[in-house]
Amino acid sequence: MWLAFWNDEHGVIISAELIIILSILVLAMVVGLATLRDAVVTEMADVGAAIGTQDQSYRFTGVVAHAAATAGSTFADANDFCDNANSTNNVNSRCILMTSPQPLMGTEGTP
Repeated sequence: MWLAFWNDEHGVIISAELIIILSILVLAMVVGLATLRDAVVTEMADVGAAIGTQDQSYRFTGVVAHAAATAGSTFADANDFCDNANSTNNVNSRCILMTSPQPLMGTEGTP
């Protein structure tokens, strides 16, 4: 029985094909997930930039009625730490930089 099992080659081709197909699928999934990660980070940066460009300044004057009065109030929304005066709504935030990782340096100082 052991000799018959040792000499049996049924299914060998199928398992080799499955290994190749699964290897290709895993590599494709890694690339796809990295692309998805970059897209999500970019969209979140856009949302953050949109929230950061909202001007929340307000001003209202006092109201005087028959038996009561209220004082006016004002609030000036200052720029955030990464905003500048020249930024527009169509410009991505300067605070979030998307860079690719640098290659590791070899022992000779070259990548």
